[in-house]
Amino acid sequence: MAALGANLAIAASKFVAFVFSGSSSMLAEAVHSLADSGNQILLLLGGRKSKRAATPQHPFGYGRERFIYAFLVSIVLFSIGGMFALYEGYEKVKHPHDLDSWYWPVGVLIFAIIAEGFSFRTAIKEASELRGTFSWAQFIRRAKAPELPVVLLEDFGALIGLLLALGGVGLALLTGSGVWDGVGTLCIGVLLISIALVLAVETKSLLLGEAAGAEEVGRIERALVDGDTVTRIIHMRTLHLGPEELLVAAKIAVRHDDTAAEVAAAINAAEERIRSSVPIARVIYLEPDIYSAEEAAAGPDPAATPGGPGPANDHSDH
Repeated sequence: MAALGANLAIAASKFVAFVFSGSSSMLAEAVHSLADSGNQILLLLGGRKSKRAATPQHPFGYGRERFIYAFLVSIVLFSIGGMFALYEGYEKVKHPHDLDSWYWPVGVLIFAIIAEGFSFRTAIKEASELRGTFSWAQFIRRAKAPELPVVLLEDFGALIGLLLALGGVGLALLTGSGVWDGVGTLCIGVLLISIALVLAVETKSLLLGEAAGAEEVGRIERALVDGDTVTRIIHMRTLHLGPEELLVAAKIAVRHDDTAAEVAAAINAAEERIRSSVPIARVIYLEPDIYSAEEAAAGPDPAATPGGPGPANDHSDH
């Protein structure tokens, strides 16, 4: 919401500055801020749609709506923001003209830097609570909730873009050549496309389906095995159904002389331990089996998926 409010105000001021000055950098930045405003609306819409209840057609719910809308953000940023800036910059370099009323773009850019700084500061504060010990680059790569990384990259790109626009306008004023305004616009286009590509790669990975983080996987494994009723994990899979919803599927080893009632009680207890340790583990499927040391010693099957079920990975007697 902070990013949306800042971008709407900035977009309006940039369009006014463009009308009075004719600066292509200002027009590119205005379109950039307008695209960013649309992106924030998309993120809010995705968050709202993801809260819908599961249906027979979509039994695991709509948590991935947030990933889909974040991917749309990268497309909007690439097509509307980046490509438009490249086109406008090329036209300005090819057909340069002097800036009129230079104080308009300079004043608006300074205002925009302050407003974007406020939005960026808010995003950093929100993300710091979730980042933990990860670096910022690691946080952006590993975050399962797409909104904060998207806003962080958008705001960071906006601040750099504003500095590029300010540099282009400043050089155009100092040299008397409008070509520098076009060069600044081209740099803004390259910047926006680069950020859009990073967002596309990260959100594509989320759309394909990412496993839980190493820390969460460790907590699940420790919660599963109690050493008494569940003696070991034969194999396990995790999958994010949404940023705050995790699917856990595992084949677990139980004692060969346990009764059906004892196995059922062990599974129920294991599910409770997992949910207590990792609250976002909402969907859990546990399959009991008997562990076979002989098959485990046979080694992995090259044809099987990594750690998945197969002649050697599925170390069990049926």
